[in-house]
Amino acid sequence: MSKTLQKKFVVTAMIAVTVLLAVVLGAVNLFNALTQARQSDRLLTALAMQEGFGPAPRFDGDFDGQEPPFRREARGGFFREPLTEDSRMSALYFVVRLDSEDQVQSVDLRRISSVDEEGAAALALQAAADSRGYGRIGDLKYQFVEPAEGCRACVFLDVSQQLRSVRRTAALSALAGVLAWGAMLVLVWALSRRAIRPIAENMQRQRQFVTDAGHELKTPLAIIQANVEAMELMGGESKYSRNIRSQVRRLSGLTQNLLTLARMDESSAPPQLETVDLSALAVSSLDMFRESAALKELTVEAEIQEGVTVQANRQQLGQLLSILLDNAVKYCPQGGRLALSLYREDRAVLRLRNTVEQTVDTARIFDRFYRADSARTQQGGGYGIGLSAAEAIVRLHKGEIGASMDGGEIEFTVRI
Repeated sequence: MSKTLQKKFVVTAMIAVTVLLAVVLGAVNLFNALTQARQSDRLLTALAMQEGFGPAPRFDGDFDGQEPPFRREARGGFFREPLTEDSRMSALYFVVRLDSEDQVQSVDLRRISSVDEEGAAALALQAAADSRGYGRIGDLKYQFVEPAEGCRACVFLDVSQQLRSVRRTAALSALAGVLAWGAMLVLVWALSRRAIRPIAENMQRQRQFVTDAGHELKTPLAIIQANVEAMELMGGESKYSRNIRSQVRRLSGLTQNLLTLARMDESSAPPQLETVDLSALAVSSLDMFRESAALKELTVEAEIQEGVTVQANRQQLGQLLSILLDNAVKYCPQGGRLALSLYREDRAVLRLRNTVEQTVDTARIFDRFYRADSARTQQGGGYGIGLSAAEAIVRLHKGEIGASMDGGEIEFTVRI
């Protein structure tokens, strides 16, 4: 059990670490990508505006007290670097000027060497087909500006360095995230045993208490049962002796169920598996409860597919069927209906359906000591613990069990 708790603790902690690293590193890379994109957009806008203002004025020059748009664009901020004359001088860009018919008039390649005139003209014509007036072609961002009536210029800015920087940052952050995740895994695994120790010890004490209490109860219950039988032999049966005998049987059954559940909780090893003919086991288990069902005038329906076999523990599967059938017969009202079906899909599917007198909270039905009607359960001899034992058996076999309400009937479904 401690190993199971340790694994759950490590898995939960590492899920939290994974989410945290993904969010933090993702946010950092997204912010970096957006910052680089905005910086290149600002530089491109400033260069385009500069093209519209005339022959290469300086970003930080004197404009006779006036502030043109590209000067305002060049301002810096808390999260953005200011654009200076050095920014323009270090930028790789070229300008293609077009007439009103989108015919190339001139090409300025003084600030770039990786593009020839023919390629620049082709790029400008491709960009001119976009009605937005700005966009991106490969590693080149472009923007149109109209320096004079009847003509316009397209400024292309090479952003390959910014893109490489973004990719490099993403790769480094991914590597750092993997290393951090591995380091956290080692740290969490090393500390997990200490973290779960109080919980494991508390659970172990609880299981030990249940086991010890169950064994201690067996002796006084057996003595009470023997004394009641002796009293009846001497003085005859009375309503008081019947009540005592009934409650002794009830306590004995509860003790046995508690011990069974405690053994299942303590068992960390998987059950001993064998090939079990579940069809035959279901038929024999149902036959054992036909007499009890007849006493309550229940309609019993069975649709059991032959030859359904599973790898399971025969004794525990028999106990599972007994718990489910006993629960169905016990809580089915007089003259009700009980239907058992078994078939194979991807796994063996067992369905048990029976009528009930009231709505049952199926979300809590497998909780220990849960009873939908405590008064009726007392009369019927229920303990509110059998379905918990059934769930434990299914869980040991790595199966699934569930319950659902449909009108006035409850259905249990087991996949194993």
